[in-house]
Amino acid sequence: MTLEQFRIFIAVAQREHVTRAAEALRLTPSTVSHAVTTLEDELGISLFNRVGRRILLTQAGRIFLDEARAIVARVEAACQRMEDICILKSGVLHVWASHTIAGYWLPARLNAFHSHYPGIDVHMKISNTMEVCRAVQDGTVSIGLIEGHIINDDLVFNSVARDQMILIVSPRHPWVTQPPALTDLSSSAWILRERGSGTRSQFEDALQQLGVDPTMLSVQMEMPSNEAVASAVETGEAASVLSASVVTGRLEAGLLHHVPFTLPERNFSLVQHRTRTFSPSETRFVHFLLTNEI
Repeated sequence: MTLEQFRIFIAVAQREHVTRAAEALRLTPSTVSHAVTTLEDELGISLFNRVGRRILLTQAGRIFLDEARAIVARVEAACQRMEDICILKSGVLHVWASHTIAGYWLPARLNAFHSHYPGIDVHMKISNTMEVCRAVQDGTVSIGLIEGHIINDDLVFNSVARDQMILIVSPRHPWVTQPPALTDLSSSAWILRERGSGTRSQFEDALQQLGVDPTMLSVQMEMPSNEAVASAVETGEAASVLSASVVTGRLEAGLLHHVPFTLPERNFSLVQHRTRTFSPSETRFVHFLLTNEI
């Protein structure tokens, strides 16, 4: 049974005439007649009674007509849905992003994308860098955005922005008046993001490049969010490193102090699986990010 047979059957049933159905479908009467006969043979039941030049639906034919119409309508709706997805009139965009990106960089870009394609539903999930990469690798999501870079042969990374990490303390900390030398970093307690976060790994990489062993730091607390780290530093006596975008408001309000200590810039990176393909909405969103159209 084919969809074309269903369409021919419906045309014949509506007109109760093979020739008129053939004319409407732009087919030969023999083609239409053959399609109906084949359909009846496959179903094992007569769908029409032949009365002279006319044909009338049998009881089984009337029942099958309702089913055939429903099937054709469902297929046409599915095709229309796929067309809408291809031309970005509808669809779903899933993005996983690490905390700093999700909280401070990505929302404006998601808003800009949605304003161009309002029919696409946008869903964002926040996880740390390691969890985002794991989700892309196992196929849970196609698009990830992370801070920095990890080594994984299955994944491809493309930089979409640059970010500056800064050293922060409370206004009561000794480093406000006497910034630390490299050898002084272990003299303070530290509050850092959890292991697996991009901020933590990038800071530790930067220390190693400066010749400092990260394990020498006295880490008194690890926290799973930027806001929690910033609040803990603000109300305590420890130091930390966060993205400048995270603490701008607290710095301007005098709640935190930016210690002059040179740290390298880092990438915000788009991560995707090397062998998987994107949906139309994902393809367009990636294009937005890589071409800075947003």
